[in-house]
Amino acid sequence: MTAFTRLCTALALTALAGSIAVAQTGADWPMMRGKPQNTGVAHSPLAAKLSLKWTYETGSSVESTAAIVGDTVYVGTMTGALVAIDLASGAFKWKYTTGGHAISASPCVHGSTVYVGDEGGTFHAISTADGRRRWTFETGDKIISSAIYVADSVLFGSYDNFLYRLRASDGARIWAYESDAQVHCPPTEAGGLVMIAGCDGYLRIIDLATGREKRSALLGGNFAGAPAYADGAVYVGSMDGRYWGVRLSDAKILWAREEDARTSAIYASAAVMGDAAVFASRSDDVFRVDLASGRTEWTFATRSDVNSSPVINHGHVIFGSSDGNIYRVRLSDGQRVWSFNAGAPISASPAIGQRRLVIGAEDGAVYCFG
Repeated sequence: MTAFTRLCTALALTALAGSIAVAQTGADWPMMRGKPQNTGVAHSPLAAKLSLKWTYETGSSVESTAAIVGDTVYVGTMTGALVAIDLASGAFKWKYTTGGHAISASPCVHGSTVYVGDEGGTFHAISTADGRRRWTFETGDKIISSAIYVADSVLFGSYDNFLYRLRASDGARIWAYESDAQVHCPPTEAGGLVMIAGCDGYLRIIDLATGREKRSALLGGNFAGAPAYADGAVYVGSMDGRYWGVRLSDAKILWAREEDARTSAIYASAAVMGDAAVFASRSDDVFRVDLASGRTEWTFATRSDVNSSPVINHGHVIFGSSDGNIYRVRLSDGQRVWSFNAGAPISASPAIGQRRLVIGAEDGAVYCFG
């Protein structure tokens, strides 16, 4: 083998290793909506016929959406525990406790650290290896907002009205942006901009580097779900049943729609892919809209509220419902292809990674399907 041939072989192996690393990263579900753009799209394939692999009993209501990274599931409980579970077997690995403050936010995992806030107002950084505390950061009120990881930092909101950006390594505050009301939703990041939709009725677009607001759109209503980003715009629904597409470059409202149902309220985050946005509502419905116009293309009715944010996965949409079921419907037409009755309300959202679907229920059970 010549020196040139050896060099080419080495470069090819390096490229292959890089592509494998990217593929492995893409198979994880490290934060609530999969990535900082909050698209709610999972690329890890699932079996055509899903079967239950294991059930883990936490002993407490689970409203936190799980994270799946490598061989481990991380999930919070309403009695203030963050639990690490073996993905293959459902066996207990470790537990971290907050001192009784509920964890309804989803854990965010990056490298060797899990980041999550609690309803006592403390934000925690925890070792993935053994569940030991790395550092904590105190806010002025409870944290429902799930964190995202961007550029060596973590971002999350608090009911003290602030959006925080902390240095991931030690929790030092980089900046804090003050809004006019509580920040309930997970923040969204795209192209150096951070978006939040809060209880003050505004969609706010903030510079990631400085923490200064660049522009905003007054939409009205209260917001719980994260803005979902796609192709220069974000899509978000409000607690009064309205939903919008908003362009980021100038905060122009591209379209605005309203649910017909009398009891409509959109608590969940939308999922966006291609020409589709999928919303879920407390009117018991999940519905697909055209991304360009907001026009409804199909509606799937459950038997109770849908607070679980839908996830798009290989031509399907997966979500839970307060009627106790987990549903898998076709993205193309909304027809049900699979469901599982958990026997308790489900407000957590699906986590899909490493060829597994993981979701918790309000009776404390965590289910894994594959």
